[in-house]
Amino acid sequence: MRFTASAWTKRINGSALPRILGKGARDVAAVLRADQTEGSAAGRMAVFTFVVRVAGAALAYLSQIVLARLMGAHDYGIYSVAWTLVIVFGVMACGGFSSSANRFIPQYLQKGDLNGLRGFLRTSRQTAFLIGTLAAAAGMGGVYLLRPVIEPSYVLPVSVVLLALPFFAVGLVQDGIARSYDWPSLAMLPTYVWRPLAILFLLVVVAVSGLRTDALTTVLVAVSATLLVALYQYLHLRRKLAPRIPAGPRRTELTFWLAISLPMLLVDGFLQLITSADVIMVSFFRDPGEVAVYFAASKTLALVHFVYFAVRAASAHRFSNFAHNGDRKGLADYVHQATLWTFWPSVAAGAVLLLAAPLLLRLFGSDFTSGYELIAILMIGVLARASVGPADALLTMTGNQTSCAGIYAATFLLNVLFNLALIPQFGLAGAAIATSCAILFEATCLAVTVRRKLNITTFVLPLMFLRKGRPVDQ
Repeated sequence: MRFTASAWTKRINGSALPRILGKGARDVAAVLRADQTEGSAAGRMAVFTFVVRVAGAALAYLSQIVLARLMGAHDYGIYSVAWTLVIVFGVMACGGFSSSANRFIPQYLQKGDLNGLRGFLRTSRQTAFLIGTLAAAAGMGGVYLLRPVIEPSYVLPVSVVLLALPFFAVGLVQDGIARSYDWPSLAMLPTYVWRPLAILFLLVVVAVSGLRTDALTTVLVAVSATLLVALYQYLHLRRKLAPRIPAGPRRTELTFWLAISLPMLLVDGFLQLITSADVIMVSFFRDPGEVAVYFAASKTLALVHFVYFAVRAASAHRFSNFAHNGDRKGLADYVHQATLWTFWPSVAAGAVLLLAAPLLLRLFGSDFTSGYELIAILMIGVLARASVGPADALLTMTGNQTSCAGIYAATFLLNVLFNLALIPQFGLAGAAIATSCAILFEATCLAVTVRRKLNITTFVLPLMFLRKGRPVDQ
């Protein structure tokens, strides 16, 4: 049956959709009010975080286009896998302190425990640097031992890029510290703006100098940019913390901090593995040129995914505050807001992206336009995750990080199994289907677990029909 545009308009106007969209728009707009409530402060931080991540995505996207043009699909695919490994291992190398900072720092500040705060701030960064260094050495050793079974073109770039791990890990911990103080510019700009900008600038300098812009040269540029940005962030963070935390004794409780941080590490680590496993596994079955197409598609989709990460970054330490103060109703109401802030902007960004994706992919080169169907398939998983809001951060900040880690471990295993089954049969589309199915499983488990553990609804459909002023959960 055919429908004209006017017919579709009448059908939509006659449905509940305008009321739903109107409520969602009002809830999202509320974050821009200038009152001093926790919700509005978190909303403004989420909006700022999203704006920064959009700007970062634009820079990162521009740099990816430049990389693809300068290196060609083959070397670009190699670099994509190498940098994805840094992201995955870098998240693990931070020891979970990037997340636990959002739990410990608010608690120490509320108690006025400056000795514990000073100890945490120093020890968390030192531990991340040490773990990152050890991980880099172990990774290089593993690549050397496995070089007979690794495609030769991957060996040297992967070995060199691992040098970025200690600086990448420290940067993540510093992001968490800055978020805990509601300093979104210091938390977000170094990672999502300055680093891609530094990579782009250094690579252009290399190209203008007449040097070869292959995968090895590009990973060297990425390592240099990661070091410089981590140092910049450290110096600025130290300057901002100095007037707030006077010099004094430090209390180190590393065993206690690790006991809380490691389950959070599992959450963050498995989340990153779920996000990146498809790119890595595609490299096992397909040549670097096809890996490049898949990576370009996933990077194009990142704009939509950034909504979720922006709200998650702005909300984690506030979940901790509500839980620490025993404010169950405040927590439930804030979760309601955070879920709507996540879902509706994700839907809007997804619709815009589907329209613009063919043009964006063409910027990488004519070989990349086949990635459009991958974006459409992966979009299903992104919207499924957005439909439950930052439920993983809610579980982690309320002492249920072990349950959250278990969900992500099961999702990662399912993702790997789906990829192993579907990539040989359906190629790149199989990887996209596998990832979206795994994320659907993840979102369902998170929503059910939050309801069971905290008696809070996170799934967006029930929340959309709640009457204004009615508590989210009784």
